[in-house]
Amino acid sequence: MPQNIVVGHRQLMAEAEAEVESVSAAEAIAVLGQPNIAVIDIRDPREIEREGRIPGSFHAPRGMLEFWVDPESPYHKPIFAEEKKFIIHCASGWRSLLATQVLRRMGLKPVLNLKGGFSAWKEAGGPVETVGKKADKP
Repeated sequence: MPQNIVVGHRQLMAEAEAEVESVSAAEAIAVLGQPNIAVIDIRDPREIEREGRIPGSFHAPRGMLEFWVDPESPYHKPIFAEEKKFIIHCASGWRSLLATQVLRRMGLKPVLNLKGGFSAWKEAGGPVETVGKKADKP
């Protein structure tokens, strides 16, 4: 029996976009390194290894994000209990848009989506740090 998807990704993203605040890559670049800013990278580890990362960003895989944010979870990470402005990003801004919506619903604040994700960051000339196997090559 074929599935009948009644809410597609476009609708989910439109609803999230109406609820969350986003920042441009230029705005995020301008605040990088400020002590009250936490840039959260939700991409897969292989993406980070392949593409690099925003210097100083914290990696929280999308599949664990809600568990790392919730202080009641055994997987909670202390960074999410700090008084910071959280900028969430993925590769293109789609996953981070939905993730930002969920984190906002959970009560994390302030939490912002990096519009266009890591791709927009690179296009805007943001610094990129090499990690993993790519970094280990001479």
